[in-house]
Amino acid sequence: MADEISVLIVDDSALMRNLIGKMVESTPGLAIAEKAMNGKFALQKIPRVDPDVICLDLEMPEMNGIEFLKERKKQGIDIPVIILSSIAEEGAAITMEALSLGASDFVTKPSGSISVDLHMVAEHLTSLLIAYGGQYRKTKGKKILAPQEYAKKPESDVGKKPVFSANFGLFGGPATSKPAPPPQVLRKPGNTEIIAIGISTGGPDALRVVFAGLDADLAQPILVVQHMPAGFTLEFARSLDRICPLHVKEGEEGDVLQSGWCYIAPGNKHIEVERRSSGTVLHLSDAPPVNGHRPSADVLFASVAMTYTNHVLGVIMTGMGRDGAHQLGNIYKEGGLTLGQDEKTAVVYGMPRVAYELGFVMEQVALDKMARRICDTAKASR
Repeated sequence: MADEISVLIVDDSALMRNLIGKMVESTPGLAIAEKAMNGKFALQKIPRVDPDVICLDLEMPEMNGIEFLKERKKQGIDIPVIILSSIAEEGAAITMEALSLGASDFVTKPSGSISVDLHMVAEHLTSLLIAYGGQYRKTKGKKILAPQEYAKKPESDVGKKPVFSANFGLFGGPATSKPAPPPQVLRKPGNTEIIAIGISTGGPDALRVVFAGLDADLAQPILVVQHMPAGFTLEFARSLDRICPLHVKEGEEGDVLQSGWCYIAPGNKHIEVERRSSGTVLHLSDAPPVNGHRPSADVLFASVAMTYTNHVLGVIMTGMGRDGAHQLGNIYKEGGLTLGQDEKTAVVYGMPRVAYELGFVMEQVALDKMARRICDTAKASR
């Protein structure tokens, strides 16, 4: 398979194994390592085929996805796992359990061989397989194709395939050695009153690391845009609340921002802040997607920059594309502080790369140091 990313497909449905296999085969840079009908067979095949990424169903006989993840953890297998299951839409809690057991990300399964969602499922799934599988290969010292080699193939029966390019920042080819000159600031930084985080692909794992490491006495409220479908962010917030010393909840319309609380933007809702007599409150919006996303990090960053000016700490982390990069510059211009996740630890060095190259990132930080840096920066007096 040369430098291609090899995928182990684990699903009890022969139809789905075939469908996912076609998605993989028609995507440049991906190749099928093997297929398995349940977790037990997958564990038996892993040593022989040595895949770079696993596409895992949750509902399977003999050994289901949750049982597989538990055994994977017990055996010390570090191959990334993407959950693809119909149960995900009805059982967000099970999906979050899978993520807590080490799965990297998830995609909801199409209902059948013919689905209006099939095109989007194919694009989303293959982009995740490339991102996580590519990062895994890099950590193991294996070669990967250059981003520009992920070119579009002719259409097939699974629909159009995603186009990956160097500008898309999929693998985060080397960032420019010299970012653009930073913008002129309107005022000096003030004491931090709010923290805003924008994150996408690779976010579930990264946020677990960050939230688990936050200080229990961190006073500033934290707002997070994590690109995630509607129906999952409530359980995602609950899963973070279990490991974070602060309180974590899914943001709701009219929530008054409180010290020691973290608010996760609901899926399919933009999140903004408004000053009212009762305090600063959250406002949820159904406005059109920005940068292809709702919620959008750009919407959040623009809102906190306008409301809090030079009292904002903006953080942009792993994610595909450029959401949040432009408006992080607005936080910078207003006199706020900005951090970006570094290339080495980002699953996808896309969003933070664009922000860095535009000159909007004051400091690049490794994932394992991000929680400490956020706390120290927010607590510093100015």
